[in-house]
Amino acid sequence: MIVKLLAASLRANLHYRASFFMQTVAAALITCVEFLGIWALFSRFGSLPGWSLPEVALFYGLINTAFALTDLFSRGFDMFADTLRVGDFDRVLLRPRAAALQIAGQDLRLRPLGRLAQGAVILAWAAAHVAWTPDRAALAALSLAGSFCLFYGLLVFQATIAFWTIDSLEMMNSLTYGGVYAGGYPLDIYPLWFRRTFTFAVPLACVNWYPVLAILGREVPPAAAWLAPLAGPAFLGIALMAWRVGVGRYASTGN
Repeated sequence: MIVKLLAASLRANLHYRASFFMQTVAAALITCVEFLGIWALFSRFGSLPGWSLPEVALFYGLINTAFALTDLFSRGFDMFADTLRVGDFDRVLLRPRAAALQIAGQDLRLRPLGRLAQGAVILAWAAAHVAWTPDRAALAALSLAGSFCLFYGLLVFQATIAFWTIDSLEMMNSLTYGGVYAGGYPLDIYPLWFRRTFTFAVPLACVNWYPVLAILGREVPPAAAWLAPLAGPAFLGIALMAWRVGVGRYASTGN
């Protein structure tokens, strides 16, 4: 079912091809400007303490590629507050399919393809400076999958909050988009309280920092590198449990 829903949404997006092209290019240019800021930092100051530009680019490429994939398939949760406000969620509950599955496939927006392409290019350039082994390639895949689950979980939490507030809190944007920005740099450049927040509250360090350290050959316990990315699926699982609680308390709009 999810494939059919996404295919229908894809056809709707491609109906206005000029708009799709312009939005995709705009998204790519915006994210290019973000990385130009990193390049300018290295061009002006030479390096971050202990980090080269290709190493930072690996953090940036992995986290932005993962977030672009999340953004591509999570529009329904991102816009869920509007769905709830106008009463469309009542129709979702009448269908013989899981509500989360329907919301996930409700809308496929193609604009994130611009960010995805830009992130993939940066990731490929950074990867060219890494001495790859099968273990390091597997860690990169785990980092991408874990980051995808983490950001998807954040958007599910954002949608769940709407059951209580009738709107999504802007605070969640500071965790999603702020997390993407923070993950584009090595976490050891941030204060201790910030690192702890993005390790224990929002496990960004688990899905990005520890596996990338191992990929770059930095000192990190093997168990941390391999097990930490599992925090992403665990976070998504917790978010879906919270979602079910929200659905259970939903009492309809009365429309």
